[in-house]
Amino acid sequence: MCREHGQQLTELVASESTILSKFGMFGIIKETGVDDEGLRVFQKDHFAYPLYRDENLDFYRAFGDKKITDEFSVWSLLNPFKIYRGMKDVGKRMKKKGLEGNLKGEGLKTGGIIVFGSDGEPKYAYPEITGSALETEDIVAALKDVSGDSGARSEL
Repeated sequence: MCREHGQQLTELVASESTILSKFGMFGIIKETGVDDEGLRVFQKDHFAYPLYRDENLDFYRAFGDKKITDEFSVWSLLNPFKIYRGMKDVGKRMKKKGLEGNLKGEGLKTGGIIVFGSDGEPKYAYPEITGSALETEDIVAALKDVSGDSGARSEL
């Protein structure tokens, strides 16, 4: 999903350049030396912003140190057809967007998006939901709120 999310964020910068010009953007990765070519392709084709390795996994811990397997309930594991349908739907969406992934690397940890204020403190966190596209409208609303560009302030 990282390629889809990277592409969505890149497209968001193009469409919301006014609000995003007030923020810096970078990506956090958890490992290098496993699929460095995949990282190069990701940065070249899907997310042309700096990437930083989180050696201590601090950002991942900020999201609860979750793994994809944590998102599957016992009931969904008892219904393999539900998992299969979900995977098939994700595959169709990726194909429609012209995205291909790979199964190299650890790949189970989930992360998300953190919006920091000018004081360096986190103001908004959007956890990754495995198999789901980003809700970019929510991200834009949070950016506007943090930058003071929204009329009514929302709860974060």
